[in-house]
Amino acid sequence: MIGGLFIYNHKGEVLISRVYRDDIGRNAVDAFRVNVIHARQQVRSPVTNIARTSFFHIKRSNIWLAAVTKQNVNAAMVFEFLLKMVEVMQSYFGKISEENIKNNFVLIYEILDEILDFGYPQNTDTGILKTFITQQGVKSQSKEETSQITSQVTGQIGWRREGIKYRRNELFLDVLESVNLLMSPQGQVLSAHVAGRIVMKSYLSGMPECKFGINDKVLMESKGKSSIDEPTPRTVGGTTSTGKSSIAIDDCQFHQCVKLSKFETEHSISFIPPDGEFELMRYRTTKDISLPFRVIPLVREVGRQKMEVKVVVKSNFKPSLLAQKIEVRIPTPLNTSGVQVICMKGRAKYKASENAIVWKIKRMGGMKECQLSAEIELLTTSDKKKWTRPPISMNFEVPFAPSGFKVRYLKVFEPKLNYSDHDVIKWVRYIGRSGLYETRC
Repeated sequence: MIGGLFIYNHKGEVLISRVYRDDIGRNAVDAFRVNVIHARQQVRSPVTNIARTSFFHIKRSNIWLAAVTKQNVNAAMVFEFLLKMVEVMQSYFGKISEENIKNNFVLIYEILDEILDFGYPQNTDTGILKTFITQQGVKSQSKEETSQITSQVTGQIGWRREGIKYRRNELFLDVLESVNLLMSPQGQVLSAHVAGRIVMKSYLSGMPECKFGINDKVLMESKGKSSIDEPTPRTVGGTTSTGKSSIAIDDCQFHQCVKLSKFETEHSISFIPPDGEFELMRYRTTKDISLPFRVIPLVREVGRQKMEVKVVVKSNFKPSLLAQKIEVRIPTPLNTSGVQVICMKGRAKYKASENAIVWKIKRMGGMKECQLSAEIELLTTSDKKKWTRPPISMNFEVPFAPSGFKVRYLKVFEPKLNYSDHDVIKWVRYIGRSGLYETRC
């Protein structure tokens, strides 16, 4: 497990030093400073082995966090712990900077004592840590508070405390999808997948249980068509755009609050939500993706000193919907001397520092078409190597889920406080964004 944990500034000075095992000495601190922070060449690997000692390190702003061990540990687990530690520190004092770490070093040592025990990671949930570690220090707890902390640390529902009350019970659900595409110049899809996240904001009183229904093929085939007519929550910011009854999810990952036993037996997503914002689910799908845009490139070389480029962007969604923040990046050769651009919509500019024409469109409706033409003047070079054309990349944001993901129902049960599912205001929003969205030219 983790033998020691060190936090350095950009000069290599140690700000926080905590050794958990005897096999890690003070010389480990200096070894990391000399071989990584002050190294002549930039160290790209996040794991560095020095004298049979492994250093797992991440950098945030100008601060280095390094976990040190002499054992054969799970690297993914160590990095997950370091990222969780960053998240915890940010929730306590905001931005991770040298000044903030110096001002809160007592608090950081308290956090390290709670989240690591003899090098083994313990509870890293921010909500639970904040119940017994405050910025002013640990307060003496009453018997009721002590029993509450004990139940949260050892009990089944560690992510939510009891006694939460709101005047209005509300649920906000964001379906955020990232579309990744690689397309050939002829319009053939070479690879495409959607990575999705469901982010929920929960403002519910008591200890409610939520049931969540999606249009996944496995769930819908197991339940039959009787549950399809469940009432759906009201939608903000868009619809699914596609008329698919169900989608095939390749793999998914849930928040710890989801009862996996019920998902495996009944194929229902049932959970007691944490208070506030959290990520309920992640998923990935590769089949029947509705690609929001099609980029049609046409590149023609006129001799050795001129090149003509024509790019057509077509939107493939409902005319009632609007795409935003559209940006198309068209690469240019390294020996470009000048570019003349004509576009009917948006603004296009040649950026010499990036070797690309950047075309920006604020908004674009569905089933529309935009065109850009450019004349590129080239300098004559002695290099006979032909220019390998990088793909045209695109960024955008659309108000629907490109995978066809749909929230079928979202129900809330709270028997103790006597409020029903109809008393809860629910909002669902679908947002599709570009991931690596590229078309070869």
